[in-house]
Amino acid sequence: MKNILSILLLLLFVSYPTVTGSGKNGKDEIDKKVRKLLSKMTIEEKVGQMTQVTLQAVSKIKGTKDQHHELDLEKLEKAIVKYKVGSILNVYDVSHEIEYWHEVISKIQDLATNKTRLKIPVLYGIDAIHGATYTKGSTLFPQALAMASTFNRKLVKVSGEITSREIKASGIPWNFYPVLDIGRHPAWPRLWETFGEDVYLVSELGKAYIEGAQGSDFSMPDKAAICLKHFAGYSLPHTGKDRTPALIGERMMREYFLKPFKTGIDAGAETIMINSSEVDGIPGHANYHLLTEILRNEWNFKGFTVSDWEDIKRLYTRDNVADSPEEAVRMAVMAGVDMSMVPYDFSFYEILLKLVKEGKVPLRRIDEAVGRILRVKFMTGLFDNPYPLKNLVTSFAADEHTIKNLDAARESIILVKNENNLLPLSKNLKVFVTGPTADKLMVLNGGWTITWQGNEESLYPEEKLTILEAVESKIGKSNVTFLPGTDFSKAINIQDAADAARKCDVILLCLGEAPYCETPGNVNDLTLDKAQIELADEMINTGKPVILLLIEGRPRIINSIESRINSILISFLPGMEGGKAIADILFGDANPSGKLPVTYPKYINDFTLYDHKHIEAKEGNSYNPQWEFGHGLSYTTFQYSNLTLSKDIINRNENLSVSINVHNTGNVKGSEAVLLYLSDLYRVVSPPVKQLKGFEKIELEPGQSKTIEFILTPEHLSFIGIDYKSKIEPGKFIVSIGNLKKEFTLK
Repeated sequence: MKNILSILLLLLFVSYPTVTGSGKNGKDEIDKKVRKLLSKMTIEEKVGQMTQVTLQAVSKIKGTKDQHHELDLEKLEKAIVKYKVGSILNVYDVSHEIEYWHEVISKIQDLATNKTRLKIPVLYGIDAIHGATYTKGSTLFPQALAMASTFNRKLVKVSGEITSREIKASGIPWNFYPVLDIGRHPAWPRLWETFGEDVYLVSELGKAYIEGAQGSDFSMPDKAAICLKHFAGYSLPHTGKDRTPALIGERMMREYFLKPFKTGIDAGAETIMINSSEVDGIPGHANYHLLTEILRNEWNFKGFTVSDWEDIKRLYTRDNVADSPEEAVRMAVMAGVDMSMVPYDFSFYEILLKLVKEGKVPLRRIDEAVGRILRVKFMTGLFDNPYPLKNLVTSFAADEHTIKNLDAARESIILVKNENNLLPLSKNLKVFVTGPTADKLMVLNGGWTITWQGNEESLYPEEKLTILEAVESKIGKSNVTFLPGTDFSKAINIQDAADAARKCDVILLCLGEAPYCETPGNVNDLTLDKAQIELADEMINTGKPVILLLIEGRPRIINSIESRINSILISFLPGMEGGKAIADILFGDANPSGKLPVTYPKYINDFTLYDHKHIEAKEGNSYNPQWEFGHGLSYTTFQYSNLTLSKDIINRNENLSVSINVHNTGNVKGSEAVLLYLSDLYRVVSPPVKQLKGFEKIELEPGQSKTIEFILTPEHLSFIGIDYKSKIEPGKFIVSIGNLKKEFTLK
């Protein structure tokens, strides 16, 4: 099967025409084509290219689990021919069959290429954030926070490759992903969409995803254009609630929140979605400093920016910085927004056209925005062929994709506690399974899965295994007893569950969160729901060994029960193969190797992060999480030795080589994420206690050793100074890996 798929893809590459290439000449040629096309366009055609509407705006039937979606061809023609919209996005509530996606995209492009004057194709965008989330039967990977738990660049790159292959098989060339916000507030309901709390980890995994999803030429049949989001500062809301204000100074913005986006742009990103909230009182869509002074003038970004959902309107209706819809459009466009996700109507088109004709928005700004949009359309290959490549269907959801997905799910699971080596379990035990996350696929996947909130269990594929079903498959139904005990927030049959548990050998307690996405996921208290804590207490009181399995999108606080539980596994939304992966870990058919990509808090009023400042752990303050960033156990043991630096003293422009020996001292094969931290001991801007500056994932057989080398560059030693510019100060630094440390001096 794998060889046949490889041959088919090779034939596609040979026969598919491209216009871009990855080199300078390809882009120069595109620039010429853009200028030529732009010179032919009317103002109306230009403003249309800046307008993006949702599929809902051109639909007859909503599309629900009981009713299939239907396009309204009159509305569609009005959008494309009259209003000349340049982009359409989204689904109408429910994922589509791949054949139906072909029908939808083909009808859109038929109108664009046959009934418009200049035949400019429509750029269709989708939120394919952990696979082709809105195409039925697609490969759905662990969500980003779980992928970050693998600390494995190769797996993240592969997830990008497969996601692009499957959305392109669906006929969609543009993916609103990856999220390069860094998750600095554990209550934020979009934390699971991030690659964690660390700037280096987010940057490196974002880069790996882009390399896989987009490559050097995203006009290729199995590549897609990606969209970085959400620029910038969205992920540290002061309250922890979605779309609420962040208070981030210029230095922190540059030190933490901008760096992943700069890395993404350097990796080839050509589109960026804008922060839906505000920073220091300035809404993202009105932030000229970020969108123009930094993104364009400093970074020389050539791609285009797209608004988030309805957020230009919200400058007037929600943010109260514009005193009219007209001022909202003017403010956003002049700040640097190139495309408006309107999304339900054509108000942006009508208002912007009026503003241009009145001279309130200069035509040069319109030409600038439209030129950027057309450039990306040429780069996607849409002008050569805007239609779905139906022969890509042969590789859609291929067996090899499922295997890679299962690998990722296994590596994402984090063993944080294992008293007396309770895990792995013997397969001849009687296991009692309980808890609200035990028998649902939706809890393994979370939001942006089949539907926006991901909470329609009836729409999930029957052939995929829940945790309960995977455990039953592993040891036989006769050895498994199940009672839910609770829903997420209310008791169901806790006492019956306790009685049943006493008749078994071990308890698998499956707790966590129901699916959510964005604002519906806001919480006032990170403590796990009261009913689930009550269920845990009753399970502990049986006297049976308890394994706690947490399925959650963010760290829910469990300090009241943690000390009384034998073993604890954490899984941050492991995807469609999560049930099978968890069962493999539980019974020793796979060895856990995940590590926490976030600090797991112990208390609801203590959200100190791993890279905290010294003052946060001195003079009465303390760093006391439930588990630290980077924590994760294995069924084997690893010994670190011989930490070596190439020099004890280096010059400002020198690299430093760091090597470490890692030895598997246990009895089973295992993978280990080796993490390198750097501490700058003294500098003019107070330094963090430590920061991650390197990581590598290795696999070792029992008794095997491997030496790993890291290279620290001057960039790794730099920080944002008092003048908001990157700088390096001479002084002493400490490298730490595991429990080993070495000091060096920068002259």
